[in-house]
Amino acid sequence: MHNHSPSPLLNRTGSFRADALGHTALHLVGNLCFALFVVGVLAFSIIAATYRPDDPLLLPSSPSAASSKITAFLTSSTNATFRPDDAPLRTGEDFLNASSSSASTDDPAAIHLADLPDSNSSSAAATAAGGDSTDCDDAAPINCADPEVFHLMMRATIESFRDVHFYRFGKPVRGGDGGGSCDMAWRFRPKDAKRAGFYKDYRRFEITRSRGCVYSIVRIGDYHTGVNARKKKKPKKGANDGAGEFAINKIPISSQAAVPLVVPVVGESVNDSLPVVESEGKFSSSRYLIYSGGGDRCKNMNHYLWSFLCALGEAQYLNRTLVMDLTICLSSKYSSTNQDEEGKDFRFYFDFEHLRDSASVLDQRQFWNDWALWQKKDKLSLHLVEDLRVTPMKLAKVKGTLIMRKFGAVEPDNYWYRVCEGETESVIQRPWHLIWKSPRLMDIVSGIASRLKWDFDSVHVVRGEKASNTQQWPNLAADTSPEALLSTLRDKIEDGRHLYIATNEPDTSLFDPLKDKYSTHFLDDFKDLWGENSDWYEETKKLNNGIPVEFDGYMRGEVDTEVFLRGKKQLETFNDLTGDCKDGVNTCRTAS
Repeated sequence: MHNHSPSPLLNRTGSFRADALGHTALHLVGNLCFALFVVGVLAFSIIAATYRPDDPLLLPSSPSAASSKITAFLTSSTNATFRPDDAPLRTGEDFLNASSSSASTDDPAAIHLADLPDSNSSSAAATAAGGDSTDCDDAAPINCADPEVFHLMMRATIESFRDVHFYRFGKPVRGGDGGGSCDMAWRFRPKDAKRAGFYKDYRRFEITRSRGCVYSIVRIGDYHTGVNARKKKKPKKGANDGAGEFAINKIPISSQAAVPLVVPVVGESVNDSLPVVESEGKFSSSRYLIYSGGGDRCKNMNHYLWSFLCALGEAQYLNRTLVMDLTICLSSKYSSTNQDEEGKDFRFYFDFEHLRDSASVLDQRQFWNDWALWQKKDKLSLHLVEDLRVTPMKLAKVKGTLIMRKFGAVEPDNYWYRVCEGETESVIQRPWHLIWKSPRLMDIVSGIASRLKWDFDSVHVVRGEKASNTQQWPNLAADTSPEALLSTLRDKIEDGRHLYIATNEPDTSLFDPLKDKYSTHFLDDFKDLWGENSDWYEETKKLNNGIPVEFDGYMRGEVDTEVFLRGKKQLETFNDLTGDCKDGVNTCRTAS
């Protein structure tokens, strides 16, 4: 007879043992919890790697919508990396809401002919009051301050430019030496404008006066010919800007919005002088942030701005003044020599006046001069940061006068924008609204559109290297040939229209067959706007210490693109002309 021991899970009566069951249950529950923990960690890691937080554009209306537009345009899979693109970078003003600056085809804020006194009745009243009209001195210089002359000039302007809305007219001033001309400025915007902002023009009017003191406009000059009506911009000291400058239209440009929207005014005098610290006490009591070194130099402009705005965003988060280098190294992709070019000025490409007036920035040359004067005397401290793992959040409590982030020599870990990666992405907001395009370049855009009376259509034709690479763009060359263009444009652009062709094709004679149906225009047709006698040439030369500035590849692309975007009808290469993908075979992105 065998003596068997009882089963560990059963007692002698065959029932479950409670203590053994408890241990087993604990093991099972522990294993289940550990499995759930592993799954949770995995899910969190995937979300953290793919999550792209918002980088809101700080606007009064729909900031999250504006941010998503910018992020979608620049980013691919994460907020910290971006898609390189040959196209000029879109900047803050491109994402402003046009409706918030009184844009509509029938804008009640605009000045219409019905708002002006009837010049004929005014003339008759003046004659009745003055008695015999033969007393008028026909040989005397035109009195540009005469209200009748003012009203006549406004009326002639509104009748001549029917595709724009007018918002302010400046009081006329005497024009040339002969006494038969007056200069007048006005603020306007295209009737079908898709972007926020205004434009300013000033032109010379040739005026005659017949017997009876009846005035007539003989001719309105070209864009920006009325130089005597161009007012110099005064420094902002709390004065009412423009008070008394314009005699008509007292409706605020912001359309009485609850939060005034700052929008560009292209054509105004530019005052982008460098900021100066008022005193030793002001300098020593302020706090600063500077980025030093790194691998961002001479990269494309998209890369430059992505990194620069990270630095500016950190400075604003820390409530510090950003000490910035206003010199830019132009990437070889934009230069005529195909070599990187140092010594370019930030103000050639971007609106430093807007940045200076909207944020706390200081030129690094000025900063280091002041630092050398007062650092030892006032015992100013420097906090050096050489590790990217030191986040802006960890620097928030630093009290030192200057925080310097010093970047190494190993790419890509030495790119400035790496500061804004990881956990910092959801904290630092890149202030896109502070970066606008150069007002001098935009004035060239306005000049081209004005010569076309803001009544033109446009087509963007990409050729060059892409058209030659049939492996990546098999149909592009054929689809952008003159014959194909005529076929495509036939049903989309009316015969006889002004057609602006934005293109990288160096031989514009390729498009000569289009001249039979359209009045074609190219960027170089307007090269006098940046030539030796232009405002752009003189102003950039002054910024560059008297050395002439080349109208480089980035500037050309910027202006060409912006003129294209002001066409009434716009046809894009990779949307309207060809089925090829912009970035090559199998890279077309589906609309989200």
